[in-house]
Order: sequence, then structure tokens, then C-alpha cells
Amino acid sequence: MDEKDWLADRFEEHRAHLRAVAYRMLGSLAEADDAVQDSWLRVSRAGADDVGNLGGWLTTIVSRVCLNMLRSRNVRREDFFGIPDPVVGPDREPQPEEEAVLADSVALALLVVLDTLSPAERIAFVLHDLFKLPFEEIAPMVGRSPAAARQLASRARRRVSGAEIPAPDPDLARQREVVDAFFVASRGGHFDDLVALLDPDVVLRSDFGGRRPADSGVTRGAAAVAGRALLGAIPNAVVRPVLVNGAAGAFITVRGRPFALMGFTVSDGRIVEIDAIADPQRVRRLAGAVLGDG
Repeated sequence: MDEKDWLADRFEEHRAHLRAVAYRMLGSLAEADDAVQDSWLRVSRAGADDVGNLGGWLTTIVSRVCLNMLRSRNVRREDFFGIPDPVVGPDREPQPEEEAVLADSVALALLVVLDTLSPAERIAFVLHDLFKLPFEEIAPMVGRSPAAARQLASRARRRVSGAEIPAPDPDLARQREVVDAFFVASRGGHFDDLVALLDPDVVLRSDFGGRRPADSGVTRGAAAVAGRALLGAIPNAVVRPVLVNGAAGAFITVRGRPFALMGFTVSDGRIVEIDAIADPQRVRRLAGAVLGDG
């Protein structure tokens, strides 16, 4: 086996980890895959003759690629109306290759908060708090001293802590039971039943795309969210259970076509957050993971 083949094999061994790092930094699987591919091109050109810690070196490279992508974004994530790209999978326990991306509390709510950070803050927080890299290794990536990198992560940590991100119920079956009840109440027009399933401070984030910006945004409070759920109920819709970032969610299809993706955060038996994506382009792209080409 020549050196390039050896390096390609080692890179593949680390691909799941690198993709997980890039997803947390960028909030988009498509962009994460682009970052990993760009990193491979850089690695294959540079070689690894003098590299002692291959895993750490690869993490450094993908982190720098992600930092450049964050800094060069011409269109910020406001185009996604506050909802980053979720990881969508079949309604079952995640497979080993999916767990690397879903591990360490990568809830959509966390990604929403990470999108409010500066690129350098996000890199420092993700690498240190989520992947335990020392600040001595993070500092060169963000062009700061280790002490300054520590301050970046500290500011980001305060932002994340202040957001009070809800922890979902660990029992996936219990999550599914609550989500199923939500759709039964919504279809039946049972306002009081919906309110009972929702936390009083529930948050609904909606993304209907650029063609319907007035319908996109954030709705807060059980009564307001229940009202939107009743108004949005579609008689001939089919609810298909899926996992959204490892939690109970649903794809809504109408006449066999993907219409919307909904992710739920269920805590203490009530729904505390809902992320609803109805942007036709995003929905079609996300549907491929679980609904196939149709």
C-alpha cells in the first residue's frame, strides 16, 4: 500500500468524527460534507509524513476550513429563519455512523444558539466544550493567544447557558407518545388537548422559505402555538414518524409529496420546542434521507 492509499484509509477512519465536528460548527450537513471533502483535498496534497497525532491534525484542518466558511458566508443563517439543517433519520435507534453526528447534545436548540455566536466564539466553544481540545491547540486556529481563546469559549458558554436549552426526555418512546397525541389533537381540532400537551412557554420556530416570509418566525406560548397548529392542520396530510437530531419528529406528506418536517423537544411529558420547516426546497432535500427519491 502506497502512502496516499494509507492516508486515504486513515482519513476514512476519522470521517465520522470530522463530519460531527463540522456539523456543529456549520449547522448544516451539506456544508459539513463540503468541509470534510475540502479537508481531504488539503490533506492529500500536504501528506502526513511528519504528523504525530493524525486525529488531532485532521481535526485542526477541518476546523480551519469551517472557520473560513463561517467567515465568508455572504448570506447568514437568517435565511433559514432560525432553524439550522437538522439530521433526519428513520424512527428507530440511531445507527453507529449516525451517533457520531448526534452525540453530545447536538439538539436543534443548541445549533440555534451557536448560530448567534461569532465564528471565532463558535470554533472555540465547539472544539473545547464539545470535543475537549485544549486551548493551546485552538488558539492558532482563531489567531489568538490561549488565554484569548479561553475567553472566546467562556463568552460562548455564557450565551449557551443563558439560553436555557431544554433537555429532552431520554425515553424516545415517551417522546413519540406525546408527539403522536399532538397530531391527534391537531387533526381533531381539540384546542384544549393541544394546550395540555404544550409547555406554557413553548416555542415554535417556523421556516416557510423566502416566498412566505410572513409565515416564518417564532411563536411563543401554549395558546398561540396551539392556535397555529389548528390553523395549519391539513385534512389529507399523512404523518410519517422520523427522528430529528435524535428526537421524535415527523415528516408531513400531502398526496405522497413531502410538505413539511417537524422536530419536537419533549421534556417532562410536555412539548417545549417545535421546529417546523415548510420551505419547499429544504423539505425536498431533507426528505431524501428517509422518504427516498419520491
